[in-house]
Amino acid sequence: MITFPSNQYEKALMEKGFRLIAGIDEAGRGPLAGPVVAAAVILDKLIDGLNDSKLLSALKRKRLFKIIKCEAVAIGVGIVSHQLVDRINIYQAARLAMKKAVLNLSLAPHHLLIDGNLSLDLEIPQTAIVKGDRKSCSIAAASIIAKVTRDKIMLRYHKKFPVYGFDRHKGYGTKLHFENLQKHGACPIHRRSFSLH
Repeated sequence: MITFPSNQYEKALMEKGFRLIAGIDEAGRGPLAGPVVAAAVILDKLIDGLNDSKLLSALKRKRLFKIIKCEAVAIGVGIVSHQLVDRINIYQAARLAMKKAVLNLSLAPHHLLIDGNLSLDLEIPQTAIVKGDRKSCSIAAASIIAKVTRDKIMLRYHKKFPVYGFDRHKGYGTKLHFENLQKHGACPIHRRSFSLH
């Protein structure tokens, strides 16, 4: 049976007096190329069909992306480049992207719900939820915003570096990607700190 993220975490926090609750997630920790993108989303109602972006088809993600953009109270996006990933490591890059996403919200949140077991260097109360994108509706919304935003960036890179097939794998280490790396070597957006072989 498929279970969808609920607003149980958001409701529990609202009962404690927190009004603006931001769900935070990132996309792009695993790929060999491209940026890490995070999103912070504040919702005031459940959106039908929300789920972890990894469990949705590209078509469903795009449809929900548009709905979230229209219905969310606020959305913030944070992007950390592949160069900075190499400089500070992927874990710190993901944290930084999430922090940027929160700071780019048009409204200051009263509490953060963060996917995974991360904490952010912000003076805002926060709760980390492992597999939060499958449990919290606002984290699920953030996962969709982050994933679709990153996919759009990788499609732009595909036009610049078409031989790698970024339109198909979005920089993840698929068989096709490794084959193209063997043939063509790394391009400027590949992360040098990741093993490319």
